[in-house]
Amino acid sequence: MSKTIAILAPGAMGSAVARRLSENGARVLTSLQGRSEATRKRAADAGMVGAEDDAIADADIILSIVPPGEAVALAERLAALIVRREKKPVVVDCNAVNVDTVQRIEEIIGSVQAPFVDAGIIGFPPQPGGKSPAFYMSGEHAKDVVVLGDLGLDVRIVEGPVGAASALKMSYAGIVKGLAGIGSAMVIAATKAGAADALRDELALSQPAILARLEVALPDMIPKAYRWVAEMREISGFLGPDHPASQIYEGFARWFEHLAEDAKGEAVDAGLMKTFAASIARKKA
Repeated sequence: MSKTIAILAPGAMGSAVARRLSENGARVLTSLQGRSEATRKRAADAGMVGAEDDAIADADIILSIVPPGEAVALAERLAALIVRREKKPVVVDCNAVNVDTVQRIEEIIGSVQAPFVDAGIIGFPPQPGGKSPAFYMSGEHAKDVVVLGDLGLDVRIVEGPVGAASALKMSYAGIVKGLAGIGSAMVIAATKAGAADALRDELALSQPAILARLEVALPDMIPKAYRWVAEMREISGFLGPDHPASQIYEGFARWFEHLAEDAKGEAVDAGLMKTFAASIARKKA
C-alpha cells in the first residue's frame, strides 16, 4: 500500500531514510522553509518533496528526526499543525532523547489526540544497496507503523510503553559514544605527553579490538561532535540528577562541545585525533 510519510528534517539521517522509503514506493514529504540551498538539494536528491504545513499534517506517518535539543519544539509545532485534523497522522519521535523527554513529547502529541510512537535509531544512515539502521519502536501504537518495514526500514518492536525504545537508545549510545569519549580524551592526553606511539602499540598488543574501534571512531566523531553534545546531556538526564554517573555524561557533553569548536577552527585536539587514527592505519599497513 502506498503511504505518504513526512520526515522532519532533511538532515543526513532524515534524507537517507527518505531515500530508502521513496525507493520502496512511499511518497516522502518534508518542510524546506528557511532551509539552505545545500539542504534543498540533499532533499531533492533523496526523493523528498517540499511541502507546505497543511500537506505535512495530512501525511499518514510523520517521522521526527532532528537533533535532540530540537525534539520538543518540533513536537509543539506538529501539534499545532494537526490539532484541527479529523484524520490524525501517527507521529514517531526518532530522536536521541531520554525517557522524561519522550514522555513530555507524548503528552504534547497526545493533547491533540494523535497516536504517538517512541522510536530509537541505532546504526548509520542507510546507504544505497546497504542495510537500514535499526528502528526500535515502543508504545501502544508501535504496531501501527510496522508498514515502514515493508518500505525498506529495519523496524523492531520493543515490548513496553513509550519510553522503552528511548531507554534502549540512551543505554546503547551511553556505551558506544561513552567509549568514543573516553578513547578520544586519552588519545589526545597521551599524544600531548609524547606517548601516542607507545599507547597505539600497547593497544595493538593487548586490546586490538579497542584499537580497531578507535581507528574508525576517532575520524568519524569529529564532524559529529556538535550533535553529540545534547545527546550526552539527555543521557545524563536519563540516569537522573542523583545518579553518581550522570556527571560523567555531563563531562562528555562538555568534551564533545570542545571538540566541535576545535574542529571548526581546525585547532589542536581535533588534529591530534586525526593524526592518531592515521598512525593506526599506517601501522597496520
